[in-house]
Amino acid sequence: MKPLSRSRLLSVVISAWILSPALLLSGCGGNAASDQTGSGESGEPISVSSFQLDTIVTLRIYDSTDASLLDGALAVCDQYEELFSRTIETSDIYRLNHSRTYPVSVSDPTADLIGLGLEYCRITDGAFDLTIAPVAELWDFTSPDPDVPSPEDIREALAYVDWEQIIIEDGEEGSAFISLANPGAGIDLGAIAKGYIADRMKDYLIQNGVKSALIDLGGNILAVGSRPDQSPFVIGIQRPFADRNELCATIEVTDWSVVSSGIYERCFTDPDTGEFYHHILNPDTGYPYQNDLIQVTILSESSAVGDALSTSCYALGLEEGLDLINGLEDVYAIFITKDYRIHYSDGLTERFLVEEITE
Repeated sequence: MKPLSRSRLLSVVISAWILSPALLLSGCGGNAASDQTGSGESGEPISVSSFQLDTIVTLRIYDSTDASLLDGALAVCDQYEELFSRTIETSDIYRLNHSRTYPVSVSDPTADLIGLGLEYCRITDGAFDLTIAPVAELWDFTSPDPDVPSPEDIREALAYVDWEQIIIEDGEEGSAFISLANPGAGIDLGAIAKGYIADRMKDYLIQNGVKSALIDLGGNILAVGSRPDQSPFVIGIQRPFADRNELCATIEVTDWSVVSSGIYERCFTDPDTGEFYHHILNPDTGYPYQNDLIQVTILSESSAVGDALSTSCYALGLEEGLDLINGLEDVYAIFITKDYRIHYSDGLTERFLVEEITE
């Protein structure tokens, strides 16, 4: 695996699950090896699971028996990972992060994705920041014995965090050159890349005639159409800090994306101080955001937009996050606060069928 983001930072681990009439499917479960199953008969999907993007990628196609479509979609995933990875030395992002302020010619998808990320940096006034990488590299939320970085190391890394130092220049024939004004800066696309890749996988499936499928990139859920009988897909939202099979709500979607950011997947408690730390880092302080939220779920037509907004809204907190979502068209949000209350953005319960599940 060539991890897209060892970014312990903005790389949000979603807690969405997919429910069918008799099946609960985990966004993070399944075999890590590529394993195609199913026949497409009797409404059962053909499916594949593979370890990519540093997570389990699962694809289910409900209206075709052509297994080559599964391979083709996973190839799309590989194609974009090789552009966006911070660790693959030939990737656009690796070359950019090691350019020492020299402009780097990047692919159109990389320029598009960085441009999208910068839009949310502006919208949130830097609460969402693509250049958080130097700080994020100090934190290891996957270690069996994680440490809190020293204040000195965090202060030094914060000097390189500033999204306004990303410079995009147009080249010939629509090409783009990107540079970082500060030689110590680094871009990490972990907060938006999975969503963008899911969107491109959906494009591939639609171009090849698929009208009913589910794409799950480690829990970033994207529906292609509806179920073969025209009924919507039912997505279950995991109850934070609970067993993976325990849900707090379900929501019906057709052709939409469901992306969540929460603080209960990549986290640890310092045994010396009892302080709780999670992976959504504040670009102003270098430490995890402190607010009353434990999870944000975004419903949108674009999974890349959902990815960016789920992190952005967590960073902004409940009130400012709701204000942001309520000011956007065709985007909805579910916020869960630390008292386990569920808060909906305007119009969500009118647009989607939601069922809350009480303990």
